[in-house]
Amino acid sequence: MAAAAELIGPSNTKLGWIGTGVMGRSMCSHLLKAGYTVTIYTRTQSKAESLLSMGARWAESPKSLASQSDVVFSIVGYPSDVRHVILDPASGALSGLRPGGVMIDMTTSDPSLAVEIHSAASAAGCSSVDAPVSGGDRGARLASLSIFTGGDETLVTRLTPLLNHLGRVYYMGGPGKGQFCKLANQVTIASTMVGLCEGLIYAHKAGLDLSNYLNAISTGAAGSKSLDLYGNRILNRDFEAGFYVNHFVKDLGICLRECQNMGLALPGLALAQQLYLSLKAHAEGDLGTQALVLALERLNNVSLESGSSKSLAEGKN
Repeated sequence: MAAAAELIGPSNTKLGWIGTGVMGRSMCSHLLKAGYTVTIYTRTQSKAESLLSMGARWAESPKSLASQSDVVFSIVGYPSDVRHVILDPASGALSGLRPGGVMIDMTTSDPSLAVEIHSAASAAGCSSVDAPVSGGDRGARLASLSIFTGGDETLVTRLTPLLNHLGRVYYMGGPGKGQFCKLANQVTIASTMVGLCEGLIYAHKAGLDLSNYLNAISTGAAGSKSLDLYGNRILNRDFEAGFYVNHFVKDLGICLRECQNMGLALPGLALAQQLYLSLKAHAEGDLGTQALVLALERLNNVSLESGSSKSLAEGKN
């Protein structure tokens, strides 16, 4: 990679990208469009076809990918996946990364795992940054993600021009602090989604036109990014995943474990996690987080479909 005094750029920095799911595919495409040489790996090669057609190279393993890269990104599903693709001694990226290389994990994962990766990278003469993101599928497509970074501040500053192709960078502190920020973000979103869905159920029961209701509250104190992103999707019965229920349940579970470690009681978080778990029990884990309304509809034996006709005519958010 470029020496410390040089700027990171397409001419002197080769990238590796692990994970081409709902968000990873769009994020990686921005780096290709910026002119970077990118090698990719994902468990299912067919999910990477659009990136390969844009000029990305294919690697057979994270280790092989890392051996061809200066900076390796990962955005996968669960902490166990992070551990496997980065730390596996036989096939993990860190085993193939040359001294001076950088690992950037953008998965929402355990803060303790981020610290472990940082220690392992340092021992191998490399560096790591935990950089989970918020903004969902739309933020990934528009390169407008919030990127919460943890690690060495000088390194994060040096990587910022690269990360700016994906969104806006916020430095949160040492190793693991990016993950802690993302978890706090998820705590906030969880209760906001409960409030959004409960408000819709209440407005429906009161006989309000739901599209008019959302328009009315969106510019007041009840307005939120969740309302903007998901309000009309809910009315349109559009439950396609911008962020999977399964992954949100994972995130909230990590939050609750950290709460136990900290001696914190966050009852709103616990309630939201139970509601989302009920979606998994109904085999709805592959839906988007806006599907939370289904759990509240079942609790109250109502459906918002009868109150959404005007929204259906207006199109999706």
